Amino acid sequence: MVHYYLEVQTMSKTILIIEDEEAIQSVVKAFLEDEGYNVVLASDGLEGMEKFHEYRPDLILLDLMLPKMNGFSVCEAIRKESQVPIIMLTALDDDASQMKGFDALADDYITKPFSPSELVARVKAHLARYERLIGSSVETRNIIEIRGIKIDKDARRVWVNEEEKAFTSKEFDLLCFLAENPNRVYTKEELFKEIWDMESIGDIATVTVHIKKIREKIEFNTAKPQYIETIWGVGYRFKV
Repeated sequence: MVHYYLEVQTMSKTILIIEDEEAIQSVVKAFLEDEGYNVVLASDGLEGMEKFHEYRPDLILLDLMLPKMNGFSVCEAIRKESQVPIIMLTALDDDASQMKGFDALADDYITKPFSPSELVARVKAHLARYERLIGSSVETRNIIEIRGIKIDKDARRVWVNEEEKAFTSKEFDLLCFLAENPNRVYTKEELFKEIWDMESIGDIATVTVHIKKIREKIEFNTAKPQYIETIWGVGYRFKV
């Protein structure tokens, strides 16, 4: 498989931080500015929406527990207008919170406390992937069809038994990657590196959460998956 690497020019990139804790705002802002990003701050959900409309950022760091309008609601509102990458920040370290975040169509999820360097790495990875997404121009459509599943790679749309299903950016990338490499077993670490564009320095449990969400959308019975199979002690494969 050919891997494409894109060097993101950070000077023109604007990051919106919607976070009500001033200490976290200051630390993250400093690290991002050191990398050359322009940083805009908002301290509550309503202000975050105002800054989103005013600055049209290239990426958003979004806290969940916000005053006036919580992070889930902010994410859902932004998704009605834009596919800008959204990384959720929260102290809630549980699968239910992650699932709700991904239901709101966030691209990634990082729990507090986190390493600022890890956060910067994720920001770079998501910006690079988004650059490739919006910058690509393909004349012919790339379609994957496997046992009732149809994946339109160019339009980034998925149908299961002719019913269209909504996928987040990372869910789509993960499903597409597995479907393009059928019957090959991948570890969580390999999937994390491939889909999130970095080594597994972060929380690779996010792979498990994404697999669960994908199964809920494509499998008839998630307890007995017919497409994405768990190879216990190893990882996952797309079975054909």
